[in-house]
Amino acid sequence: MSEIPVWALFVILALLIACSAFFSSSETAMMALNRYRLKNLAENGHRSAKLASRLLERPDRLLGVILLGNNLVNLSAASISTIAALRLYGEPAIAVFTFILTLVILIFAEVAPKTLAMRHPEGIAYPASYVLVVLLWLLYPLVWIINLFANQFLRLFNSNAQLNKDALNKDELRTVVREAESLIPKSHHDMLMGILDLERITVEDIMVPRNAIEGIDLEDEWDEILEQLATSHHTRLPVFKGNIDNVIGVLHLRRAIHALQMDNLDREKLLKFLRPAYFVPVDTPVMQQLLIMQKEHHRLGLAVDEYGDLQGMVTMDEILEEIVGEFTTQAVGEAPDVHEKSDGSYMVYGMASIRDVNRNMGWELPIDGPKTFNGLILERLEDIPQTGTTLLIDNYPVEVVQTKGGAVRMVRIFPRVETNVDEMMTAD
Repeated sequence: MSEIPVWALFVILALLIACSAFFSSSETAMMALNRYRLKNLAENGHRSAKLASRLLERPDRLLGVILLGNNLVNLSAASISTIAALRLYGEPAIAVFTFILTLVILIFAEVAPKTLAMRHPEGIAYPASYVLVVLLWLLYPLVWIINLFANQFLRLFNSNAQLNKDALNKDELRTVVREAESLIPKSHHDMLMGILDLERITVEDIMVPRNAIEGIDLEDEWDEILEQLATSHHTRLPVFKGNIDNVIGVLHLRRAIHALQMDNLDREKLLKFLRPAYFVPVDTPVMQQLLIMQKEHHRLGLAVDEYGDLQGMVTMDEILEEIVGEFTTQAVGEAPDVHEKSDGSYMVYGMASIRDVNRNMGWELPIDGPKTFNGLILERLEDIPQTGTTLLIDNYPVEVVQTKGGAVRMVRIFPRVETNVDEMMTAD
């Protein structure tokens, strides 16, 4: 070593630092690779991806060869630095050279390479995989010994060295889809989010409330029933006697349309066309309900609570609209739930669904409690409000415009305000 010129020692030192930077960057890049993109590329024949995927199958071996190489070059660099210090300035310079070498390694062999690898993992990991495969083959005996002791030590913590291959859970998958919004069409993104949200919502969240159910009351006058059949915008109608709680079946208009056209439809024939009503619990997850209705060929279900009382109605259309968005138009003569005013506020019907309004307007009103604006306001105020009452709901100023029969019929909602105050404000 004494015959080697000092300048050559510094050249060797620079090469060792470069090797250390290679090992540091390759370690970070390999661990930062997107596993799903890597798997896709490997399945499509990408050679570098195949090598990287094979290395990641045994992370203990991969880390073993990287850390073995990194420690060897760092220790060698320290030795070279010591020799250079002794030859130039003697023993007092060893401490100074050690400090300088530490800074150089931290900057040029650790922080900078690893930062670069985090930003461009594929650009570094794929070329490095060729070198790492060769090094693993050459140093395999040493790597095997190191991993033997390391794995024995890990057993004390009931762990193994295998890469965690657990699939994404629902929340993680939802996050992935949300972050991919800019990469796919908005309609496709909304559909994917709708499918994922089916696991989080229940029949109660999307059902038509009982007071909004359109059905046939057999105790009505026959002329009224015929007019209702002729003008109905729905193909399936629940049939009841006197009260919606007394449902006796469901009528598919297609089965009665011929008799209606021939003018020979009567109450007796109408009863023959009925199908048994299908009841579902209100707390059933929508995804589960979709699968059940698909399997049993139901298009309409009556939602009941734990006491068997009718709470609403759910159809296949409502479930599909949660996925693809609204594809049905408003019924003739039926006003939309939201009216925009010239001052930027919105008039909203009290019985409008909060979920539907949030989805259509891009609002973020709470949906974990009451399902309608009437229920939400009554819950916040704990009383039936008077006309003109105002309150702040999640930073949305809300004014009660009309009340009738103990319920809020119409509210005015103003754009969300930027404030941390979230309390009720009642006007005189």
